[in-house]
Amino acid sequence: MIKDVKKVVLAYSGGLDTSIILRWLQDTYQCEVVTFTADLGQGEEVEPAREKARLMGIKEENIFIEDIREEFVRDFVFPMFRANALYEGIYLLGTSIARPLIAKRQIEIAIATGADAVSHGATGKGNDQVRFELGYYGLKPDIKVIAPWREWDLHSRTALIDYAEKHQIPIPKGKRGEAPYSMDANLLHVSYEGKILEDPAKSPEDFEGYADMFRMTVSPEEAPDKPEYIEIGFEKGDAVSLDGKALSPAEMLTALNELGGKHGIGRIDIVENRYVGMKSRGVYETPGGTILLAAHRGIESICLDRGSAHLKDDIMPRYAELIYNGYWFSPEREMLQALIDKSQEFVTGTVRLKLYKGIAGVVGRSSPYSLYSEAHVTFEEDSVYNQQDAEGFIKLNALRLRLLNRARG
Repeated sequence: MIKDVKKVVLAYSGGLDTSIILRWLQDTYQCEVVTFTADLGQGEEVEPAREKARLMGIKEENIFIEDIREEFVRDFVFPMFRANALYEGIYLLGTSIARPLIAKRQIEIAIATGADAVSHGATGKGNDQVRFELGYYGLKPDIKVIAPWREWDLHSRTALIDYAEKHQIPIPKGKRGEAPYSMDANLLHVSYEGKILEDPAKSPEDFEGYADMFRMTVSPEEAPDKPEYIEIGFEKGDAVSLDGKALSPAEMLTALNELGGKHGIGRIDIVENRYVGMKSRGVYETPGGTILLAAHRGIESICLDRGSAHLKDDIMPRYAELIYNGYWFSPEREMLQALIDKSQEFVTGTVRLKLYKGIAGVVGRSSPYSLYSEAHVTFEEDSVYNQQDAEGFIKLNALRLRLLNRARG
């Protein structure tokens, strides 16, 4: 347990768990608490957190509620998508990419208010504790970090409810029973983990209430029977327009979420390897991100040279792992980002996609910097490609194989 904490900045959602943490910090550390509530596009009203903080004795000047959706998409999501980042080949890193921004704002608020500590509500089993704290230390090495779940003895839902009742913390209806799953949401995705989802052998469809679980998407079976075609414009690797209309980063992701959700796009059920060493089963929905990834791959396919494209694919798993493991503010992530951003200088143009029954498929792409040459690839007669050149190329590449075979007889 940390000693001599004067003021702490808490990542505060206004929900039951972080309200309990707020009171616990006041009682345990006898310190001044600053609350930070971030609007990351989670789809819930964040302003009620202000009144809840007031009721718990937080000074008005110590309550921070901020809409950071544009910064989230512009400075975190879009740079990640320039890399086509997928953790373990499937997870679009929706939770992972939000944590460094929250950590960044907590540190900035700590500096502005003179706080000497920060606190979060992540448990000692998960990845988020790592992501938050690597962010804190990467930005302010001398900051004190309070992680209540690693300190207190409230290790059950019953204990938390008892603590809330003892300290007159309002308990929302439905919170007294065991929650069927835990959920994390932002503008990029919603994740569902824990409780009824902990057995990876069971299909989520077997659980009561499964059909009502999803917030961003309809099931592919219930999606429209008619496909929808859209066109996304790119400039230097970032999506900037939808069907010819210029959109800000957050507006773009919001619009793609609506389109993807309507067509049942972006649901996955995975078992991932957590940074802390255990495996975790999760169900995710990332409609806009799934469309964005397909479109970005589409524009890169005609704008990137083969060597550049293959190098990007080689480093992508390492880049994705750095984000998953909380190293957004590390020098190695920044070095890889510089390489990735360099590759995007001429990734400009438009991509046409077909959205239908859970699938976002590229059906057309064009760019003023396209490297695609119809004159070279045509099956008709051409005057630019000498097919006889291939013979020497093949023989030179086969030379080592022929020598090896002769030597080994």
